[in-house]
Amino acid sequence: MEGFKIRDQDLPYFFTATVVDWVDVFTRKIYKDCVIESFDFCIKNKGMIVFGYVIMSNHIHFIVQSKDGKLSDLIRDFKKFTAKTILEKIQSEPESRREWMLERFKLATKSHSRNKNYQFWQYGNHPEEIYTNKFMWTKLDYIHLNPVRAGIVEKASDFIYSSASNYILGQGLIEIEMADNPVVDVLNLKNFTKYNDF
Repeated sequence: MEGFKIRDQDLPYFFTATVVDWVDVFTRKIYKDCVIESFDFCIKNKGMIVFGYVIMSNHIHFIVQSKDGKLSDLIRDFKKFTAKTILEKIQSEPESRREWMLERFKLATKSHSRNKNYQFWQYGNHPEEIYTNKFMWTKLDYIHLNPVRAGIVEKASDFIYSSASNYILGQGLIEIEMADNPVVDVLNLKNFTKYNDF
């Protein structure tokens, strides 16, 4: 993990944030919505530019950039806020798995002194710098086809908790910055078909 660092705060990066112990928190809509609300807040108030994202059952992938050149701070604040709001909802909303989940998150703090009560996200974001448009599309394809590979949907655009519908249908749960579509790249034209037709 140490090899992956944010070296240029101004460039877009691909990130993965994984729940401690791979706990399937995001099988519930209420917790997925916390992530969406946090993205929305960061876009409107913190200079976050989102090119793509997907919320899977126990991890999220996203490509973001900072308008202010403070990407590390932005990711830290995003993870801190989502962890706080999701943990609050786990404790206050009806949740049959509450005790089990909180026990997992409490155990995770034993190996780190940073968190006193609960740790929601695993440490590390595995940042990968997006250095070309082609690499951007490699990562976007990976993001958008995650739910298809997992057998959740047949078409990527049917999975509402991802940016696939932004690219295919022109709308989604949050406003994203559309990556340039390299029309001359036949592979990506195939991917657009791949998102829609199976």
